[in-house]
Amino acid sequence: MQKMLAFLAAALLTGGVAAQGAWPARPIRMVVPFTAGSGTDIIARTVGDAMARSLGQPVVIDNKPGAGGTIGAGLVAKSEADGYTVLIHSSGHALNPALYPALAYDTVKDLTGVTPLAALPNVLVVSPARGWKSVADLVAAAKAHPGQMNYASAGMGSATHLNAEKFRLRAGLDAQHVPFKGTPEALSDIIGGRNDWFFAPLSSALPLIKDGKLQALAVSTGQRSPALPEVPTTVEAGIADSDYTFWVGMIVPSATPPAVVKRLHDEALKALNSPEVKERLVKLGAEAFTMQPEQFNAYIRTEMGAAAQIAKAAKLKAQ
Repeated sequence: MQKMLAFLAAALLTGGVAAQGAWPARPIRMVVPFTAGSGTDIIARTVGDAMARSLGQPVVIDNKPGAGGTIGAGLVAKSEADGYTVLIHSSGHALNPALYPALAYDTVKDLTGVTPLAALPNVLVVSPARGWKSVADLVAAAKAHPGQMNYASAGMGSATHLNAEKFRLRAGLDAQHVPFKGTPEALSDIIGGRNDWFFAPLSSALPLIKDGKLQALAVSTGQRSPALPEVPTTVEAGIADSDYTFWVGMIVPSATPPAVVKRLHDEALKALNSPEVKERLVKLGAEAFTMQPEQFNAYIRTEMGAAAQIAKAAKLKAQ
């Protein structure tokens, strides 16, 4: 009897290892909770393509925009925890709990971080037709017409929204928020002059800036971007404590097996270290940004606290 039990235990162990080693045995779905062409989407496709080549399985991007990324995040939180459904979210993930108190998922309990993937600046852009050449010009115009200017975002609770609110608070501006479904839609309205300003992910806005369709006034990060070395940071432009880093990260359901989380982490790092992804990130004005899973989870919790403070100060409520 003891021999039989030992045999069964060994068989189960061997089967578990074999099943674990077989991952991935089918395509991986990367859910991006914003529209195609957004900063998060571009990073997801860049890293996803490289991971697919390494894993030998397709990585399929599935855009599920809406509600500041909470629709896509909720979908992943409730999906099978097997590593085949992955969320690629932005730093807006940390704002969502403060903005949407009735979320269908728990940001900390239902989801777990794999690793950040990239950090990139948002860039404060306006239409060249406005004639504003600096942050000071924009601030002066907004203060001359309190409550009459509009600022765009890629959605209520998105990273672009949080960035804009932090800037607005620090600059002491009274302006109206106009959320869009994603970055491309917001950029179209800025170019068309229907909105006044937007903190756009640099990866999405850079080609339009180079083509002269957008005027870049400042970048959001603490240091200037090598992609736009002549453009100052918002702090350099005179708005103290207004810096903000837009990050994009990989997240999975919390019950995902640790071995699968580790494999996803390792494959993401392998992709980020590949020459083609490094070159692509430079062109996008982004930098690889990685952590171990437990570090990323701690970072998300810290970010949630900071975002909640901004949400409270700006009196933000989901619309």
